[in-house]
Amino acid sequence: MLQHSTIPLMRAWNSWSNRPAETVFLPLGVRITPVLYSTRSKTTSAIEPRRDMVRFGRHTIDGSLIELETELSGTTVAFSTTKTDPFAIRGSWNGKVSAEWGLRFWLTLAISSDGGEVVVHDAGRNITLLKVGTRFVAVATAEAPVHVTGHETIDALRADFEENGYFYTATRRSESPVIALRFNLEMMRQGAYAAGVADSAELAIAKAQTCLAAGAPAAIADAQTGMFEGALDAMRDVVAWNTIWDETNARSYTAVTRIWNLGKFAVWFNDQIFAALLAGVFDADLARENMATAMAGATPQGNIACIVTSNDAWVDRTQLPFGALVVWQLYQRTGERSMIQASYEALVRNRRWWQDNRDPDGFGLLSCGTSDVGEGLYKGTAFAARNETGMDNSATHDEAIYDPLTRTLSTFDLGLNCAAALDAEMLSKMAAVLGKHDDAREFAALAERQRTLISQTLWDESRGIFANRQRRGGFVRSLSPTSFYPLLCGAATPVQAARLLEHLSDETTFGGDFVLPNATRDDPAFADNVYWRGRIWPNVNYMVWLGLRRYGFVAEASKLASQSYDLFMKNWREHRIASENYNAVTGEAMDQGDTDPFYIWAAMLPLMAASEIVDFDPWTGWTMDHAGRDVVLGPMVSPSGTLELVVKSGTLVMTLNGRAALKTDLRTTLSRIVFANGRVSCTIAPVSQAGFIELPGLALGDVDAVRINGQDINYVSGGDGIRVMIAEHAEDRRLDVSFSSSSAH
Repeated sequence: MLQHSTIPLMRAWNSWSNRPAETVFLPLGVRITPVLYSTRSKTTSAIEPRRDMVRFGRHTIDGSLIELETELSGTTVAFSTTKTDPFAIRGSWNGKVSAEWGLRFWLTLAISSDGGEVVVHDAGRNITLLKVGTRFVAVATAEAPVHVTGHETIDALRADFEENGYFYTATRRSESPVIALRFNLEMMRQGAYAAGVADSAELAIAKAQTCLAAGAPAAIADAQTGMFEGALDAMRDVVAWNTIWDETNARSYTAVTRIWNLGKFAVWFNDQIFAALLAGVFDADLARENMATAMAGATPQGNIACIVTSNDAWVDRTQLPFGALVVWQLYQRTGERSMIQASYEALVRNRRWWQDNRDPDGFGLLSCGTSDVGEGLYKGTAFAARNETGMDNSATHDEAIYDPLTRTLSTFDLGLNCAAALDAEMLSKMAAVLGKHDDAREFAALAERQRTLISQTLWDESRGIFANRQRRGGFVRSLSPTSFYPLLCGAATPVQAARLLEHLSDETTFGGDFVLPNATRDDPAFADNVYWRGRIWPNVNYMVWLGLRRYGFVAEASKLASQSYDLFMKNWREHRIASENYNAVTGEAMDQGDTDPFYIWAAMLPLMAASEIVDFDPWTGWTMDHAGRDVVLGPMVSPSGTLELVVKSGTLVMTLNGRAALKTDLRTTLSRIVFANGRVSCTIAPVSQAGFIELPGLALGDVDAVRINGQDINYVSGGDGIRVMIAEHAEDRRLDVSFSSSSAH
């Protein structure tokens, strides 16, 4: 009987639990759990990052490669897991540093199942066998274990070590709910094992032995080299390591972090949608799972809960409404209408809830609040209201007063109102795709009204910047990078946008080597360096970057992406730290104790760098930039299949599903790219030097027409396809190629 039948097959063997070295075949609940024992300290480790030192290595989304290192009492052990068959997995270990005699440092593989089935070890064949329902799982090791013991639980195995030491034999067993295969680093400094799943014992044994004998598969290629090297690799690793199994709700989701959690599961609305955005770069299924987890927080009142954990639910408040933005981006990346359909109703209810519950004066702009529903911690307090921005202790809230009658803060929050305007704009786009034309008009009008109010009401002319404002008074003194969010939602006039750029580069406020601080450098709150008082937050940098791109501030956006990449890599390359937030003076991640070292939205820093090359922009769709620098990027998800991109010797080559689909030497940006049956099209940004666009696999005889801005142009045979010559031009031009559907494209 399958315990969990909804997980895609290629992800079934994976690091699902809070023990990242433990591999689980989720459909059967079978676990292989490494347990370490040090005689020196008389302690064990099941390699749990909340208790033990763990350095996360590479991790593919499907679990075809998982690497980590751990340390116990000074001894360091590296683990690696690979698979080429969805029903077989191969693991290995390497004792890298010894701090005690290896004979006394034990590495144990504990074999068990969630159903508590009896595990049997056959010493003669060196096979450990487990039957779950009608299916068998066999584990083979490269060398026979020194010692095999049996226990009721993993905790009982650990207690046996800690109470009786490494030289104890009274727990020897060949059958037990947990079979412990014990090795030591004196006799087996390196070791390997394999597990196979099949519908008979002999087939499972053969699969495990074959997998073990085959050795580790060829090393996986780096996902990004050259320009912004390692950005895509880091994003993948952060997403994959933080993707775990929520036993309470029987679902896979990408947690805020697998290190720090509240209870058995914890879901923050914004963190979860950003996890979906990041997961969608690699795996559409995982993106859907994360969006479903976020939408599960929808309440009967209409809002989506701020957080839901196994201990609490903050249904009285929500978080900034960025959900429609992420869903629209996922739709653009995957081309799947179902991405919109699955979340649309919950997001519409959430957006209407904001207007009904957080605009006490009916002015049209919103204030944060906490409704009189639920039993969430801090409900009915100023702190609970601030939670709706996500920027809980930001100095921008210092002057806000909580009104218990309206249950809102006294200020119009700039970041909230910009997010709300953007949310309405994205909902209008989504409604149009779904054919809900009344909704599309409603939300387009709402977005336009809020943009106008933001521009007119929240612009502080005396300082030349947008800011929070008292509903019945003046502007608050403190600022944050949300001052740039009017670019994100399209609310800034050209004059306002130009003045914002002055603040972006001002090193007394937001500029500097490490950006963007969440309190200006001249604000007394900046020196606090605690959470939102002065530190750098990846999600905020991403939103500002997106706004700069929307307004065509290409150089400024690229600089922010580069600085964000450098900040991330400063902590990632050596220490593999992906931090919740960063010091704005030193760029350090772990200089104070209130930040998590492996947080999901840290990957939004390298996301900007990767997206400088290939992106799915909310306004211009699928884009590719050829800056001339060598780069290898991919694989990643696209509407036309698995995308990989290589720039070498001045030529960009994009492949789709392993086949070359486009080549060009134009140093420019291609946007609104479409690869559909019978059609290839894109918008070509200005070019200063003529060049070509080539469509490999497209025969001359298959082409019906090639047009630039609607006018027919000539094309020739080029390479193994057709080639179109593009002259210099100072304005955007639209290239459209139509061809018979029998062509490779």
